[in-house]
Amino acid sequence: MPDRPAEQNQSMSRGLAVVTGASSGIGAATARRLATEGFEVLAAARRRERLDELAAEVPGIRAVTLDVTSAESVAALAASLDDVAVLVNNAGGAIGMEPIERADTADWQAMYDTNVLGTMRVTQALLPALERGAGGHVVVTGSIAGHVVYEGGGGYTAAKHAATALVETLRLELNGRPVRVTEIAPGMVRTEEFSLVRLRGDAEAADRVYAGVENPLVAEDIADCIAFAVTRPAHVNIDLLVVKPLAQAAAYKVARS
Repeated sequence: MPDRPAEQNQSMSRGLAVVTGASSGIGAATARRLATEGFEVLAAARRRERLDELAAEVPGIRAVTLDVTSAESVAALAASLDDVAVLVNNAGGAIGMEPIERADTADWQAMYDTNVLGTMRVTQALLPALERGAGGHVVVTGSIAGHVVYEGGGGYTAAKHAATALVETLRLELNGRPVRVTEIAPGMVRTEEFSLVRLRGDAEAADRVYAGVENPLVAEDIADCIAFAVTRPAHVNIDLLVVKPLAQAAAYKVARS
């Protein structure tokens, strides 16, 4: 077989990739995958001890403490960087399944602050670094919840719809500048924390989310999609990649045995 083109050679650095929410789940899997693709990876999250373990495990990953809900924390990160090739806005998550009539405002505020305002803060702060050199790529880990709604998901779907609007607006505003913008929108992904956090630590309820579902997606599946998007030639932009397990036809329709 012919050798891979030089621009795809994993032994050559593809530049710096910043991954937020990298202490677990999709963020950690993405940091690992981008490191294998030849990126220098800055794994960013609040839980520094987990990041240090990840960095010790995978060559090419460095850890940095980051709280995307803090303007000061984001500014400190931006001040430490010069040229960024990829920004993966992965920090986010869901809290609660209560219907709107019983929703807790604090839960909705927390989801909006991480999924939407956190993405805005980090993207805004790193845009100068993303435009340097050959240009950069902004990736947002969205959700099918950003494109459809379902009962019990009002706060999360509202936040993810806002994140989708942010991505689409950003792409319009950056048109003509050397920054690509992509949304990866997963369906059902089984990670160690997403449903557990959403269901307030109820492990049995979290397990029931995936009960009878043959092969839900895992974090590595989403990392694979992100890696695909960011390793396309510079003139190719993947606007939106929706990915669900075969067992899932829609947010509210899942085949169970």
